[in-house]
Amino acid sequence: MYEYINGLITNIYPAYLVICDRSGVGYKLFVANPYRFEQNVESHVYVEQIVRENEITMYGFIDENEKILFNKLLNVSGIGPKSALAILASDDAVGLVNAVANDDATYLTQFPGVGKKTAQQIVLDLKGKLDDLAASVGMTTPVSQSNSNQALSDALEALNSLGYSTKEIAKLEKTLAAKHDTTDGYIRSALKLLVN
Repeated sequence: MYEYINGLITNIYPAYLVICDRSGVGYKLFVANPYRFEQNVESHVYVEQIVRENEITMYGFIDENEKILFNKLLNVSGIGPKSALAILASDDAVGLVNAVANDDATYLTQFPGVGKKTAQQIVLDLKGKLDDLAASVGMTTPVSQSNSNQALSDALEALNSLGYSTKEIAKLEKTLAAKHDTTDGYIRSALKLLVN
């Protein structure tokens, strides 16, 4: 229902914070690490509302990638909102994405509340589903590392949002970078290459 809230962070507690929007409503948001936010500062906080039989809870995130990762973790059998927040609190998205990609369940057991069985379930359930985050969390994003062409950069991001994996996009980058084009032109060229 809610995507984000813009407002003043009025209170910070160990497990949650309170953000007051411009209409004067204060929202209680459970967050992975409330102390990454600053009290009495206007903030843009991404949110996820979860409705259960006996409660409605809102969770807050520092950025959109953290929210996406939270929702992917919730799809893992045995991981609930509290466990997902505990994993996110480590602020090691790169390590998490790498561990899943490399079937490294042992690495995942370092997160609070994640035993061997849950770690194996995380790898099983998320394998191949974190490619879209790999670029976003600073792993293998070909754009920012090797090309300053903004149109190409935007096109590659658009392809990623369409569901193409980081590997598929990386294979196209050199071909696309060989010519100057608009963002739309790059996207059209890439889609032709991907379909053939």
